[in-house]
Order: sequence, then structure tokens, then C-alpha cells
Amino acid sequence: MKILVAPSTLRCSVSSTNSLIRNISCNRFLINNYDRSSSSFAITPQLLPRSKFSSATSASCRRLHPISAMASSTQAPSQNASSDDATADVFQVIKAHQEKAARLTPIEEVKTILHYSMRGVLSTFSQKHDGYPSGSMVDFACDAHGSPILAVSSLAVHTKDLLANPKCSLLVAKDPEDRTDLVITIHGDAVSVPNEEQDLIRTAYLETHPDAFWVDFGDFQFLRIEPKVVRFVSGVATALLGSGEFTNEEFKAAKVDPIYKFSKPVTSHMNKDHLDDTKLMVQHSLSVPVDSASMIDLDSLGFNVKAGYQGRNFKLRIPFPRRAENRKDVKTLIVEMLQDAQ
Repeated sequence: MKILVAPSTLRCSVSSTNSLIRNISCNRFLINNYDRSSSSFAITPQLLPRSKFSSATSASCRRLHPISAMASSTQAPSQNASSDDATADVFQVIKAHQEKAARLTPIEEVKTILHYSMRGVLSTFSQKHDGYPSGSMVDFACDAHGSPILAVSSLAVHTKDLLANPKCSLLVAKDPEDRTDLVITIHGDAVSVPNEEQDLIRTAYLETHPDAFWVDFGDFQFLRIEPKVVRFVSGVATALLGSGEFTNEEFKAAKVDPIYKFSKPVTSHMNKDHLDDTKLMVQHSLSVPVDSASMIDLDSLGFNVKAGYQGRNFKLRIPFPRRAENRKDVKTLIVEMLQDAQ
């Protein structure tokens, strides 16, 4: 995996650190460049020669959520050279921090995000329009193996398509507002749920959609998408593009992270009552004076934040000191991190 986040430590004094940050140029590095295919991190400027990178990214700098602190155009040549050297040093520190930031393996993250998602785009082969692909928004839940379950009406167009041709795909975006974030696509066949599994599947579906009283209507039935291939893509419209795929056997064998289910209550509490504490932990971990930071979600290895710096917003990974085993442990780890930061 490759991703760009901020540094955990800067090998310099506080004053020189602030100087470095002020001299970081917008077209010199990008946030959210995440390549999950290699489970590693990379800094975008290393992928292109310096001159090519500057011109290739200048137009897309705002779109890619960079940390920006534009150097003054009135600087003397020696000052610009110093700025370049300082920026290069920052890149190396960032890269070192990123490589150490613990996160779930790609298949664990994919299965976890899918398990806790509720809605996606279903694509079927249209019976009405000569087999052309047809898309529709659908609610779904996952069974014990991670296979998506649909509750469909016989009146729906996509139901008629699936009964005629079970081949389909389901696309799920972790953050529909951010096209650079994780996108999962399941290719498979939609098959009817056997009678002996109806009660179990109904329970699982209602756990995800407790208000779906209509699943008991006579024209509704449960369909399971049996995956053939599970694909993921991240980093769309950025300099790095991460992607990969898993077989159904690999996907079924993967585990759902047990801590991710606490994301909503923990992040809601932190964002409502402890925003300053979150910002302090992020600043301490990164040695970057971010202006704001709010938690997005968390898992057993750390939490993700949306941070603001000089008018820009970007996402960062903040690792826990050790793996969290339960919700109580999450609280303990956050308290420890805050004490260290203070």
C-alpha cells in the first residue's frame, strides 16, 4: 500500500520545524495518494523528476488536497534553494512516518468497510434495453461470510434483470464525498436465499436496516450476491493509483476488524467534546501544527482524521501505540496518547 500522510517526528527544533512547514510548496507533495496494492507508502515527488513533477501537479494541486504553504515569489535564489532542500528533508521524514503507520491489510479493510456499509450501486444487464448495463441504488447487508444480501421487490426493474441474468456487480464507496478514498466492487451472481436460511438472513438484514419493515411484504425476496471477484481501487484522480482484487475464497477467509464497529460512538464523542484533544494528538504524532482535526473512523490499529492546515483539508492516519482489543482499550489508548501529547 502507498499513502501520503504527515510526519510523526521532525528531526529539528520547533522553530526550524515551523520554518520547514512554511516553506512547503503546494506542488511538492500530495495527500491521499494511497496505493494499497503493495502495502507500503510513497512520496509522490519520488515518482517523477523534480521538473516534471512541478509542472504535472501545479494544475491539480487544489483538487488533491495538498498541505500548502506557498513560498514567497520575492525570495532570493539562495532562499529558494534552501526551501527546496528543506522540503526534500520533510518528504523523507513524512515517508518514514508513513511506512510505520500501522493499518489493516487491504483485504481486512475491504471486508470491514463492506460489512459496515449499507448502500451501493447495483449494476445489472437490462432486459428492456438490449442487455445494456443498468445501474440502481440499493440497500444491502452482509451475511456471515461477507456476501451482500439484497431485499428486492418483484416490481423492481433490477429484480427482473437479475432473475433473467444473475450476473451483476455492486459498487460501494467508503466516502462518496471523496473520490480518492476506497471504492469496492463485487462481481458475482445474485441467487435466491434458500428457505432454511431465510430467518437468519432476515435477522442480519434488519440489524443493518432496522426500519426495513417492508422485507415481510409478499412481493419481496432476499437475494445473495455470491462473489466471484472482489476488487478495490483508491487514489482516483491522484498521482498514485492503488488497486487489487481477491477471490471469493480469499475474501471469505478474511476477518472483519472487531474495533471498527465502535467508530461512530467514539468519533462522535471525540468530535463533539474533545476536538482540541484530537488536534493535540495529531500535532504530537505528526509534528505539524495543524489548524484543526476531527476523527473519521477507527480500527484496532489506529484512527483516521480529517485535518485542516492553512485552508486545506486532508486525511491522515494516526496509529495507536499498540493494538486495541476492545472498546475499553480504545479509550485507554486515546488517554495515553493525549497524556503523551500534553
